[in-house]
Amino acid sequence: MRYVVGFTNNDRGRDALALATSLARTQGASIDLVTVLDRPQDGSVGTGTNRAMAALQEAIEGIPGGVEVEPHVKLADSFAEGLLEVAADLEAGLIVIGAASNGLLRRFTVGSVANAVLHSSPVPVGLAPRGYRHRDRMTRLSCAVGTRAGAEAVLDVAVDSAARRGMPLRLISLVALDVNETSDTGEAINLAHQHANSVLARAGDQLPEGHETTITVAHGRTIEQAIDDIEWDPGEIVFVGSSRLAKRSQLFLGSTANKMLRALPIPMIVVPRDWNLPAA
Repeated sequence: MRYVVGFTNNDRGRDALALATSLARTQGASIDLVTVLDRPQDGSVGTGTNRAMAALQEAIEGIPGGVEVEPHVKLADSFAEGLLEVAADLEAGLIVIGAASNGLLRRFTVGSVANAVLHSSPVPVGLAPRGYRHRDRMTRLSCAVGTRAGAEAVLDVAVDSAARRGMPLRLISLVALDVNETSDTGEAINLAHQHANSVLARAGDQLPEGHETTITVAHGRTIEQAIDDIEWDPGEIVFVGSSRLAKRSQLFLGSTANKMLRALPIPMIVVPRDWNLPAA
């Protein structure tokens, strides 16, 4: 498995690299560290390429041993376009990017690059919150489960990832987050528990016997309040599915995932609709 990391020589780039390092150590993957430069109008390659490669090499020196990393400088019309092209060329299983630099510490603000990638990537996208520096192995994998299109794909990816590395899996029910002032709150939460338990049964059929799996039903007046009420581990990551508006096997970040993103203090991986797991 290869992970393509969008790197810029700033805090956002270091956030992305920290997340990719943690994921690579957990999943036994290699990292392709990519800086994208504007394509020169005259077709020449200037000193900017050498400076970018030097910055990549310096960043690689700080990565713990045991993680295979390869630097790349890509010329493209946009950063997002370059990342997507490299991911396609290398048949990467994941693109990792950092949040915008003006977000609150350990929170997300989706910038133009992340927005472009999240609405066009054919592979899962990992998003590192601002200030993310966890580089050890992941300690727990959470999966946001729902009833809309894409729910099965994200569950399959989460279950496979948890099973391969023996990570505890937590299912988070988001159904109750849609409760409004005129709804029967108790009934909505009860339905959320029922749905989560049915998903748990399905996950249990796919996981090895005795694999640690739990459920958390988050509810509140808003999605942000519900997310804030959940306890998160520093080494945790959450998987979510893309919107039903997404084209087949592509991403499109829906309104619920967008709201989650603004409140999450941990990294998020967005899985394309109808995503097929790689053979590796």
